[in-house]
Amino acid sequence: MSTEVSSVETPHGEARLHRDRARKPIATLVLGHGAGGGVESRDLDALARMLPRQGISVVRVEQPWRVAGKRLAARPEVLDECFIAATDRLRVRTPLVVGGRSAGARSAARTARTMGAAAYLALAFPLHPPGRPEKSRLDELEAVDVPTLVIQGERDAFGTPEEFPERFDMAVVPGADHGFKVPKRGAISQEDALLIVVEATLEWVVREVVGNQVDA
Repeated sequence: MSTEVSSVETPHGEARLHRDRARKPIATLVLGHGAGGGVESRDLDALARMLPRQGISVVRVEQPWRVAGKRLAARPEVLDECFIAATDRLRVRTPLVVGGRSAGARSAARTARTMGAAAYLALAFPLHPPGRPEKSRLDELEAVDVPTLVIQGERDAFGTPEEFPERFDMAVVPGADHGFKVPKRGAISQEDALLIVVEATLEWVVREVVGNQVDA
């Protein structure tokens, strides 16, 4: 299966939807990218390649600032408006899970309720700027009122797993940094690090999203 790319209009310019469809989807995962990269980041790419084989369609939203070739991300409120507008163009007939990596995870947290998401996925959530734990963004996570999974690198400078409250479901990637990159001679390979991201997401979606639908 190949990625389908389409353009959508938002209040702040053209965004792109990168869709990887499951043949018989049980859920749809919509993901935003970070401020330092795009939809091609290693974690978003791994989810888009592997999850559709397991019945989860993946849509990566490329923000207008990135489509336009700009180097700096737009303001948070602009990111939120564009993420909502792009997601609204989807015709989702399965439970909707929203999320993203880094700045995209923050935007998805702020907009999950508006989009009626069934669950929320945070990849490398930037809990605070590096070296500035007093500048906490925990309030954005705490505002999410649906099942939440945080996947964090063990040595993420924007917030290590130990800094998050225990009430959040958490998956840890050993030795990984903010981009889920692991040392070449670390405890696990880069491939295994990404498998942790994919398998943790799959298990959580099946348990917390699909399972809840069956129980209902």
